Amino acid sequence: MTSKAILVFLIAVSFVSTSAFAESSIEVDASPKSIKSLDTVVITGQITDVSTYKPVKITVKNPEGEVVYAPLVPIKGEGEFRRVLQPTLPSFQTGTYTVIVSHEDTQVTAQTQFKVTAQEIPRGIIEQSSPETAVPTEKSSSTVGTGKIVLSADAINGSDTIKINGNTSILDTDVALVVSSPNGNVVTIAQTSPDSFGNFKIEIKTGGSMWKQDGVYVITANQGIASEHKQMINVEIKDGLVVPEFGVIASTVLAISIFAIVILSTKSKLSIIPRY
Repeated sequence: MTSKAILVFLIAVSFVSTSAFAESSIEVDASPKSIKSLDTVVITGQITDVSTYKPVKITVKNPEGEVVYAPLVPIKGEGEFRRVLQPTLPSFQTGTYTVIVSHEDTQVTAQTQFKVTAQEIPRGIIEQSSPETAVPTEKSSSTVGTGKIVLSADAINGSDTIKINGNTSILDTDVALVVSSPNGNVVTIAQTSPDSFGNFKIEIKTGGSMWKQDGVYVITANQGIASEHKQMINVEIKDGLVVPEFGVIASTVLAISIFAIVILSTKSKLSIIPRY
């Protein structure tokens, strides 16, 4: 092999090696950099030299260093990613939040920060506009949704757990779920992130002093404080548990009917044991 050929070979090997082991890069930004405690913040960025079918992980830490969000966000186009962060419920804490972006293909990370200033939290009754009713059976599922959020509630009669499943067309914004009692007071709040297909799920536990009022409780799922992405569903609760399909009256009628049959059978001297 001539010296010229050797030189070309070494250059080619060097180029391939450099390309194969190119270091990934991550850029991330938060906009705006300063928000109030009920505002949203948009996290955007770009990543290179990783498997784009694998999502990036956005870890958000509050001013005390606790992780409050850690969604997996899909990579689009030329490595771009975007996530809208809703306030942690009931609101962002005052102080500086840290956002860290990572990917399983690289040890490289990037981070940015945004600052939260205090804001008065409005108090009032949650708006309710003709939500659908979930009537549980022995094991039932009720689904509603004609807009951009589809919501379902699965429950077993007499259970203290309501399983919420849903789907949304907006993938980069967390879904807030608010449960209100029959008189409109907030009972519990939760927040979850949709996956890359828009699916989300969460379990709500009933019982306790906040669930002592019997009646229909409204579960509201929305993305954004004043958003069209909203859906509501009703679940009936009695004594802190999901009400059975038959209800108290039907159960009483059933018990009376069984008792009457027993009495009539006794009077008619009926027996299931044959006499010889």
